[in-house]
Amino acid sequence: MKDEICQAVLAREEVVRFLQGGHGETAEQARERVEGYLDELNTTQRYGLYRALKHPVYPILRKIARHVEHIDRVQAAVARGRVIYASNHKSHTDYLVEPLVLDDHGIRPPIIAAGINLFGGPLGLLHRHVTGAIPIRRATKDQAYLVTLKAYVAELLREHDLLFYPEGGRSYSGELKPPKTGLIHAAMQSETRNLVILPVAIAYDLVLEDRSLSRQGVKRRQRPFAREVAEMMRYAVGYRSRAFVSFGEPIATGAYDPHSRTDVLELAHRTRDAIGRLYKVMPTALVARAMRPSISRPDLEARVDGLLEALRAGGANLAVDSGRQAVSEATRPLARRGVVVVEAGTYRVRNRALLRYYARTIEHLLPAAGRAH
Repeated sequence: MKDEICQAVLAREEVVRFLQGGHGETAEQARERVEGYLDELNTTQRYGLYRALKHPVYPILRKIARHVEHIDRVQAAVARGRVIYASNHKSHTDYLVEPLVLDDHGIRPPIIAAGINLFGGPLGLLHRHVTGAIPIRRATKDQAYLVTLKAYVAELLREHDLLFYPEGGRSYSGELKPPKTGLIHAAMQSETRNLVILPVAIAYDLVLEDRSLSRQGVKRRQRPFAREVAEMMRYAVGYRSRAFVSFGEPIATGAYDPHSRTDVLELAHRTRDAIGRLYKVMPTALVARAMRPSISRPDLEARVDGLLEALRAGGANLAVDSGRQAVSEATRPLARRGVVVVEAGTYRVRNRALLRYYARTIEHLLPAAGRAH
């Protein structure tokens, strides 16, 4: 391994200590495993080719209108030091939309931490040698892997910004999930000067793979990414959506002790809470939350107005100003998606699982008594 980052990882104190053995294996076995994981993690971003990638994926991208909020916060943060973008995770299109929003404004996209299931076949080669993504083995307790990953992230941050998803994966229920701490802890341990976490929230009118996500409700198994891409292409027929990417105020990591479990958890939850507040409340979510099995349009608008009042009081990031506007903007996409059916001014639920999925996207912003079930 000639890569400078890999060599720096092998020289880090915690890795050297692990390579001495004593974990039920010899020093030689430990080194072999660490080097194997380093080969797996090693990535390169070729920016010129990266920018050209938008053309082969244009058939999907042109279906998603990108909107950005507070890009000035990003510009200021990258000018001051190293940035970790921490985002909620709705769709596989997040990996396309969020970096391109940055590129649209002349900001070099970060290295992306993504699930290892995205790295098979030709797509895996693109991730490793063009976009610059590192494969993450989620839910593993392999000490060799965890030591290697944390050390690799620490060294990576010396040269690159990083984008990761604290939820660990897409939300299958629609709601914002609790944060995982692994990569945040690794970043804190890097001791990178002026390192900040920049909260990012992405919201869609419609999520491309909403049917497959809502059908499962919870993730039961890791599926090959090629199969998921094929499914997404099928769902893309007739698909149109806006994507709002909202950037928050940077959170300095230096105020938190990487050796304190309490501090690590506090930073993770502070980041998650900031993402939740940034999340754009879309008209489709409002209508889904306000729906009843059968409801007239005036009653639906009134129920959305009640939701808006509660959300506005809590400082939510709203995409509409009134129940009338929300129902007007949400009716066509929800009807075309097969979520509701509208007949003679009466709205009826057609797909309960999808309706609940969209209703739960704003659950974190509502009082407990007003949450979807």
